[in-house]
This record gives sequence, C-alpha cells and structure tokens, in this order.
Amino acid sequence: QVQLAESGGGLVQAGGSLRLSCAASGRIFSINAMGWYRQAPGKQRELVAAITGGGTTNYADSVKGRFTISRGNAKNMVHLQMNSLKPEDTAVYYCNADVRENYSRGPAPYWGQGTQVTVSS
Repeated sequence: QVQLAESGGGLVQAGGSLRLSCAASGRIFSINAMGWYRQAPGKQRELVAAITGGGTTNYADSVKGRFTISRGNAKNMVHLQMNSLKPEDTAVYYCNADVRENYSRGPAPYWGQGTQVTVSS
C-alpha cells in the first residue's frame, strides 16, 4: 500500500503565505506526476498545480503567479508554496500522486487525507 501524508495547512490572513508538503511512503517503485487539488464547501474538487517526474509544471489560472509547486530531492515529496493568499483560496487541499508499486504495474492514483487552508479577509 501507499500512503500520502500532508502537512502545513492552517489559518492565515489575506496576503499571507503557507507552504504545504506531502510525503509518499509505502510500496513505491516509482512516482510519476504529483499534484495538489482543492475542494471548497459546495464545490467540486479542482486541480491547483501538478508537476511531472521531469519537472514540468501545470497551474490553475487562479493561482498562476502566486503558487509554486516543487518536488523534493528524494522525489517522493511535493511542496506547494502559496503566496498572496486570498479568501477564495480557502479549501481542503489534497495531495495526489501517480504511483507504480512495482515494475509490472502501471501507475495508479493515490490521495492524501487532505489539509485545511483557511484565508481570512
């Protein structure tokens, strides 16, 4: 099995910053893309940012220029630096990773439990 553990959420004032981290552990042969999604109350889960194993990044238009996604040196970690936070960024943020558990299996998506980010106005 594979586990994703998120950390770094919390309460911050508008204009502030937070850094989210996610560590993958367990039965891991390799990890392809990793990313962050968020879900606000009453809304669908949406992609915030993603990064491939080769370092190619993709961002939602609403966070471009404010958020930065990066992979850790160990490649089993992903970080999301969030600057200039706005109240509309308030949501539960979920880590996602496409993981191959062994050589013969294709990648499968795994999710973390989620971490709450609240931005006050």
